[in-house]
Amino acid sequence: MERVIDLDELAGLLTRRTAYWRASGLDVGRTTWRDAGAAWPQPLVADRAGVPDPDSLGLVVRGPAEAELSVVVFRGGWADVDFMADPDDAGVLPASEISGAPDFARRMDGWVHRVFGVPGSGT
Repeated sequence: MERVIDLDELAGLLTRRTAYWRASGLDVGRTTWRDAGAAWPQPLVADRAGVPDPDSLGLVVRGPAEAELSVVVFRGGWADVDFMADPDDAGVLPASEISGAPDFARRMDGWVHRVFGVPGSGT
């Protein structure tokens, strides 16, 4: 898989936003990593040190009334983004052709705002 996105850079970006999200009342889970070289089925691990060749990074954010945002971003430049804002508002959000960390940051902030109604980064 082509490396379009630096997943370590994205992990830092998510870490910098976590304090704000938690202060806004959101529950932010641990990031998970998947190693491209691991045998199938590739396990998800929380310790980056155990992933020599990461091909995806995942995060789940939960809010009030069972609202949830699940994002798995792949180094190839796309993400799987599932959400449930409420029982009548759930689905998949578009997330293709992510060009790098600034683009992902903008999108992530938008997804958080869309699902939870809070600014994504506190700005």
